[in-house]
Amino acid sequence: MSDVVEDFTIRNANKLFIGGRWQETRAGRRLSLVNPATEEVFIEVAEAGEAEVEAAVGAARTAFDEGPWPRMEPSERSAILRKFGEAIASRAEAMDRAWTAQIGTPVSISTGSSAGAQFLLNYYADLADAYPFEDLRPAAGIFCKHAAVVREPVGVCALIAPWNGPLMTMMSKVAPALAAGCTIIMKPSPETPLEAFLVAEAAEEAGFPEGVVNLLPAEREVSDLLVRHPGVDKVSFTGSTVAGLHIAQVCASRMARFTMELGGKSAAIVLDDYDPGVMGKTLAPLITMMSGQVCINYSRVLVPRKRHDEYVESLAAEMKAIAVGDPLDPATAMGPLAMKRQHERVSGYIEQGISCGARIAAGGGRPKDLNRGYFIEPTLFAGATNDMVISQEEIFGPVSAIIPYDSEEEAAAIANDSEFGLSGGVFTNDVDRAYAMARRIRTGHFVQNGREFDLTNPFGGFKKSGVGREGGPEGMDPYVEVKTVFLRDVPARLA
Repeated sequence: MSDVVEDFTIRNANKLFIGGRWQETRAGRRLSLVNPATEEVFIEVAEAGEAEVEAAVGAARTAFDEGPWPRMEPSERSAILRKFGEAIASRAEAMDRAWTAQIGTPVSISTGSSAGAQFLLNYYADLADAYPFEDLRPAAGIFCKHAAVVREPVGVCALIAPWNGPLMTMMSKVAPALAAGCTIIMKPSPETPLEAFLVAEAAEEAGFPEGVVNLLPAEREVSDLLVRHPGVDKVSFTGSTVAGLHIAQVCASRMARFTMELGGKSAAIVLDDYDPGVMGKTLAPLITMMSGQVCINYSRVLVPRKRHDEYVESLAAEMKAIAVGDPLDPATAMGPLAMKRQHERVSGYIEQGISCGARIAAGGGRPKDLNRGYFIEPTLFAGATNDMVISQEEIFGPVSAIIPYDSEEEAAAIANDSEFGLSGGVFTNDVDRAYAMARRIRTGHFVQNGREFDLTNPFGGFKKSGVGREGGPEGMDPYVEVKTVFLRDVPARLA
């Protein structure tokens, strides 16, 4: 199997980056990657096993306990992070193409998307220069009148990324962890490891000390070994709520630190001043982007009952107009679902929606002209109620349900009637009504008249949507431990 994919090369596809060098795997195992638009294997890459987990944890442990990285001045780490960003930027086109090849993200979306990785590294490099790693405070003690509150790196971090946004979800962990002085083990999804290989190449080029950055692409059984390993101090996981609950229990059993960004069932609350015609054009892409495989996509749409049919007609028309097809075609707005099991999952939920009594207003099946690939039509249910399966469970596909409400109080209650609390939005031209609604909704992320994903601000969820935050200054906090040092006098370093 070639290491060349769509005119770019994975230089070390048959090796893993552990301890500062590319190494052959002991068992010679491989992950086969399938293009979801063609249903064909297009590349095989090295797969980690138990031996590689031990080697990577050992390398990261030694680098943290004995190496220079955690002991460098923040400005020294920041300089290397910026070099890292430059090395990633030189691989930007390959990263964009990898995203399309692995999960069918249309080139209209993937092209230029990897620029965010360099931006994030530079953002955390700048933040590290100003972050309060050492804070001198007065103390009210008997013996000491000074307290140094210091923030030290938490240790060896296992960073586990999902398949839907493999680069930016990984970098949202990599950047703050490295800026804080941690050593890391990247564990990409077995379906989408290519970006992590390219990131490891860039890390090698940037000149990190040995063992600071390590790469372990693997199936879920090997991931469990990593999560359970006593040499791992912290786990940062993005993925399903089911997997997150398991990882949290494992970490809690040994008091390992963890952060979780998990599932969502985001509600778009349309208020009565929002024009139905504008609503359809605005919301359709926020339901179908990346084939609906985004945790903050609007999978419930709450509309005033008195104008229910107008909103249904507007949104259905726009969803029917979404261009579904070859992800390499610049005119394509929505490609295939990422994999066969995902296609089966989404199709099953559509069948459940019909059986529950909701009415299909758009889509519901495979596009007639696409007989190969994991394609499905943008699908809209009308006349749904919030107790239906399609309104409660995360479908993770281009499927949404319109639910009518009679008052803003009822709309807020419906939006909050979910085990998830990741995101949501309100559609109104009145900013005061928008803010008032936002404060009623139990989610960690909320947007007026659109959807935002801005990692210069904190992102994360309430309830079963996760624990902790990524992005912004708050994104650094999970990668440090706080220590208080009481002193008789002020040390020269803090004077």
